[in-house]
Amino acid sequence: MQTPGSKMGTPLTPLLYLCLLLVPCLLLLQEAHAARHGGISLRSQHMALLHWKATLASPPLQMSSWHENTSPCNWTGIMCTAVRHGRRMPWVVTNISLPDAGIHGTLGELNFSALPFLAYIDLQNNTLHGALPPSINSLSALSVLSLPYNQLTGKIPCEIGDLQSLMLLDLSFNRLTGHIPSSLGNLTMLTDLVIHQNMVSGPIPEKIGSLVNLQLLQLSNSTLSGLIPKTLGNLTQLNTLALFGNQLSGPIPQELGRLVHLQILQLESNDLSGPIPISITNLTKMNQLFLYKNQVTGPIPLELGILLNLQELDLSNNQISGSIPDSIGNITKLALLHLFDNQITGSIPNEIGNLVNLEDLNLSQNQISGSIPKTCGKLQSIQEIQIFSNKLSGSLPQEFGDLINLLNLGLSNNSLSGPLPANIISGSKLQYLGVSHNMFNGPIPRSLKTCTSLTKIDLLSNQLTGDISQHFGVYPQLIQMSLASNRLCGQIPPNLGASTRLTILNLAKNMLTGSIPPILYKLSNLEKLRLDYNHLSGEIPPEIRSLTNIYSLNLSWNQLSGSIPTQIEKLNNLGYLDISGNKLSGSMPEEIGACTKLQSLKINNNKFSGSLPGTIGNLASLQIMLDVSNNNLSGVLPQQLGKLEMLEFLNLSHNQFSGSIPSSLARMVSLSTLDVSYNDLE
Repeated sequence: MQTPGSKMGTPLTPLLYLCLLLVPCLLLLQEAHAARHGGISLRSQHMALLHWKATLASPPLQMSSWHENTSPCNWTGIMCTAVRHGRRMPWVVTNISLPDAGIHGTLGELNFSALPFLAYIDLQNNTLHGALPPSINSLSALSVLSLPYNQLTGKIPCEIGDLQSLMLLDLSFNRLTGHIPSSLGNLTMLTDLVIHQNMVSGPIPEKIGSLVNLQLLQLSNSTLSGLIPKTLGNLTQLNTLALFGNQLSGPIPQELGRLVHLQILQLESNDLSGPIPISITNLTKMNQLFLYKNQVTGPIPLELGILLNLQELDLSNNQISGSIPDSIGNITKLALLHLFDNQITGSIPNEIGNLVNLEDLNLSQNQISGSIPKTCGKLQSIQEIQIFSNKLSGSLPQEFGDLINLLNLGLSNNSLSGPLPANIISGSKLQYLGVSHNMFNGPIPRSLKTCTSLTKIDLLSNQLTGDISQHFGVYPQLIQMSLASNRLCGQIPPNLGASTRLTILNLAKNMLTGSIPPILYKLSNLEKLRLDYNHLSGEIPPEIRSLTNIYSLNLSWNQLSGSIPTQIEKLNNLGYLDISGNKLSGSMPEEIGACTKLQSLKINNNKFSGSLPGTIGNLASLQIMLDVSNNNLSGVLPQQLGKLEMLEFLNLSHNQFSGSIPSSLARMVSLSTLDVSYNDLE
């Protein structure tokens, strides 16, 4: 099963074998051709291949058997076939198969005219560079040309359209430019056409619609533009159409509804507009429909519900409006349903509970309202539910506790209320719980305590209550925890120290009491720590030196006392420090000057005394703010302040500074706000 954005591989090996089996048949048709060549010389083919080998940079090991005194029919990667020529049956080279061989060179040095019976070329995943030579049209027996994963450049030669026997053409993962030649429309035996991941531009030729035997058409991840040709509707044998990752515009043609054998339709990441054509619902064999990242408008067709074989449906990042049709519940094979980032309104249909094979549901960033249906509890295969940034209301159904395979649950930015179900994590597989910016109340679910698989918990901005020390367990995989802006009380649980992978811890704006556990300062991977606006007391311990990766530290508006430990100099990555609004005292340590990555420093509304250290001038990255107001600082302002040339906001007010304002402040050209009021300055 392919996921959104996945790239299709090269054509399947069985097709290559089929082409190989057809080689003798094609060669029988070459009898007359052989007669035109007069005497067939294996020697001339021999010499053409040896000449090509001689032009390669460091011929690979696979070519070590290529010698002048041995028949090419015995060489690695070469296959020969006997072809009738009058009364004789001379051997001719029909296959070159050297994938992944480490070949460095060009095809321009291979004399194709000396190899008129070549039917099969597979040189994928080498380092072929330069252009595809026009002389390739000499290979009138060629049925397979497979050159993906090389470094070919230049245009696709129009002469390739002369290869009337060609059944498979794969030029993917190269650096080809220019337009796709219309002459490709002459290759009426073609079943696979793959020009994925190149730099070809211009329109898709109308004549591609002449390739009535085509089963795979992949022109994705290039810079093709213009409309999707209506003539593609003639390709009634097509089972895969991949045009994603281009600059195609205009509507999706109704004519695509004639592709009744189509199983995969990938039109994502273009500039397509207009509604989803109803004719798409004729494609009853389709198992993958990707239209995401376009400008598709209008509603989701009700008739989409007849696509009973659909396994992956992604219509995200469009401008789709209207409601989710109830008929979506008929598509019981669906494993992936992505409708996020649209303008969908209405409620989530109860019928969504019929999708018993659904693994990934994303309806986020829409305008969906109403409550979450209880039928969601029937989604026994579901691993991912994302419905954040909508207008959902009501409570979270208790049935969510039945989703034993759920890994990620994202319901943030809605208006959901009531308590979180106590058994919300009964499966103990949950890795991400995101319900921030809702109106959930009541205690933290008891099942959260034993869910050791959690990597991210986001309960920010709700009305949750209870003692934080009783509701959280040991989370060895935890990377982020955000419980800010709730009504949680109690002391910070020391067992958070076991979450050694933790990078973000946000417990701000609660009613937490007690001291900060010293073990918290030993979380060396911590990058962001917010404990502001609580009732925490005690001192900042020397153990703070262990927070070597900390970038943002906010302990403001608590009841912390004591001094700033000199070990703060170890915080080499600190960019934001806010310890304002506490009862901190003592002098501002000179070691603060070692925190050279600081962009914002706030120590205001404390009881600091002494002078402002001259090392403050070392904080050359200080740009956003330096606020030392409402303290008991005294003495002369250091001249080094003038070195803070990037600083925009400086507040020295409500202290006891004396003397004159340093002339060096004139160098602070970025300063937009300066407050030195309520001091003893001259």
